Amino acid sequence: MGVSTQANGKQHDFITEDTLSERVRKAEYAVRGEIVARAGQLQKELQEGKKLPFESLVYCNIGNPQSLGQKPMTFLRQVLSLCDYPQLIEQPGIEKIFPADALSRAKEYLAACKSTGAYSESKGTALFRKEVSEAVERRDGHACNPDELFLTDGASAGVHLILRTIIRGEQDAVLTPIPQYPLYSATLALNGGTLVPYYLDEESGWQLSIDSLKKATDEARKDGKNVRALVVINPGNPCGQVLTRENQEEILQFCADEGVVLMADEVYQDNIYVQDKTWQSFKKVMRDTKTEIPLVSMHSVSKGFYGECGRRGAFMELVGLPQGVLGELGKLASISLCSNIAGQIATAIIMNPPKEGEPSHELWQQERKALLESLKKRSRMLAETLSKMEGVTINTPEGALYAMPRIRLPKKAVQEAEKISKAPDFFYCKSMLEETGIVTVPGSGFQQVKGTFHFRTTFLPQESEIGAVCERVSAFHKRFLEKYGPLEASD
Repeated sequence: MGVSTQANGKQHDFITEDTLSERVRKAEYAVRGEIVARAGQLQKELQEGKKLPFESLVYCNIGNPQSLGQKPMTFLRQVLSLCDYPQLIEQPGIEKIFPADALSRAKEYLAACKSTGAYSESKGTALFRKEVSEAVERRDGHACNPDELFLTDGASAGVHLILRTIIRGEQDAVLTPIPQYPLYSATLALNGGTLVPYYLDEESGWQLSIDSLKKATDEARKDGKNVRALVVINPGNPCGQVLTRENQEEILQFCADEGVVLMADEVYQDNIYVQDKTWQSFKKVMRDTKTEIPLVSMHSVSKGFYGECGRRGAFMELVGLPQGVLGELGKLASISLCSNIAGQIATAIIMNPPKEGEPSHELWQQERKALLESLKKRSRMLAETLSKMEGVTINTPEGALYAMPRIRLPKKAVQEAEKISKAPDFFYCKSMLEETGIVTVPGSGFQQVKGTFHFRTTFLPQESEIGAVCERVSAFHKRFLEKYGPLEASD
């Protein structure tokens, strides 16, 4: 119940649901929506000793690797711990506990930022931006200006910053992939903009069709919308696809022809699991082809093989934007003062890991290889399980951290969902949660082609646990079809 007072014969409700910002009310984020809220209730019931069909919850709804047991990268945590508690550096015998390169890196970083408890420049500490810019140059083979880099509290903060700058009102629109990561729809709603959907082609492995982009753009403009930007997520979230170089070139040319800003969400760039595809940044392809467009690229410490989600570290590179626009973005960033320093340090480290010949290089490479090979193995185990389930089809993930299977549902299940005014795949995912404790996200939360049903799940449970998770999902699906089925050819 909200606070209310009565004065001078008038009743005053300070704030109610009815008086909230309509933009806030419209914003939705399915990854942490109603099913996750129900999972929280079930977790509480387990803690209170209530008997449920499962002994523990498995949160496969979000790419949060360390919450499911992934170990952090040793060097990264060593440097962070030294920066957080600098007195350690001066302790006798500390060189027997920490490698020399971790100690020297921590000293260098502390000299630049003074303390992890201090503010930095609004764009981020100059040294960290310099290290990121040099790493981007090594990655792409093209120059990177540190003044065009912003260090942000996760890539999400960069998305908020850009869309807040681009969107002037509901007439301004952003082309967004469907299925989409709901960060974009929610942020557009908060800023009063319009989402223009373009549909990824499930039949071709969730690839991006230029014809789909053109069709969506033309329809939006006929509707009076000003299409200002295109969002591309590569590797894909929620579908796990990796774009080809040819497709990237087509996308860049589309942006040049149509006059739209390209927002390249590249936070899964280290998560590639197929041999016939290599990831390349849009910045590299743009420079290689000498295409000139405004490009916003984002990378994060939350994904990859590091999985430092809680550190909230990321960078955003802004290429081809006028200096005046960069100045306005800098002003917006200054309103929040700066991103957190630990996240800035983590960002610098993932872009500038220990080099060959340094004490920590071999361990970093070993940990990196082991984590990526394990993620690939788990993705294959999950995809194989899903592909064997009746009425389920799956494009094996090429990258990222997710699988997005398509599910056919019996008419009776669809009718049960309609009775409670919920999407059929929501009903399926909620039933899975109630019976197995596995938390997933219904495809309706990402939007999808009308008449199709999906769910998104991560493959982040550890190797020792992913087999049991697969068995629970498979057994649940069989029971679900027995209860509501059978499937018919028309389902």
